Amino acid sequence: MSVIGFIQQYGYLALALGSFLEGEAVVLAAGLAAYHQHLALPYVIAIAAVASFLGDQPYFYAGRKYGTTILQRFPSLHSRKTRIDQLIERHHMLLVPSLRFLYGLRMVGLIAIGMSKLGTLPFQVINLISAFVWALAFALMGYGTGHGLEFFGEASGITQATVLATLLLFGTIAYFIRLRRRNSEN
Repeated sequence: MSVIGFIQQYGYLALALGSFLEGEAVVLAAGLAAYHQHLALPYVIAIAAVASFLGDQPYFYAGRKYGTTILQRFPSLHSRKTRIDQLIERHHMLLVPSLRFLYGLRMVGLIAIGMSKLGTLPFQVINLISAFVWALAFALMGYGTGHGLEFFGEASGITQATVLATLLLFGTIAYFIRLRRRNSEN
């Protein structure tokens, strides 16, 4: 089932689950569904923000309680943790909101922040604010995509499905090019 199909079938429940599990694509799809009036945009933003905030808490508390054990069990996380430690020392107040937007660093970053000296309350306040900014950004991108696809389709006579398929094709090609470059560097 596609992300859009998941949203269409399960609505806000799919949005909550996807946002809890780091689902930018789910929030984008929910924003698109809001444009087509299948979901309400304010609810999309609120549900995505709260679910994302709640999804971050287990990682933070795991770092608080089990950080050292986790790093011993998964040595591959050690290099990322070192990078996060350096960032926490210099920019701890900016790092919490930034992690939400840095692909591949969110989970280990939250664990590292949990292991740091940053207090629980400051973390939660900053994290809640950043969850709303994240949800707003991705929901509005999805909503704007719906508007743009409709405008472009009407102006050129091309259907939305054709535009989406073309964008998906180019996105897939770009992904595999980036993956190939990354593998050749290793």
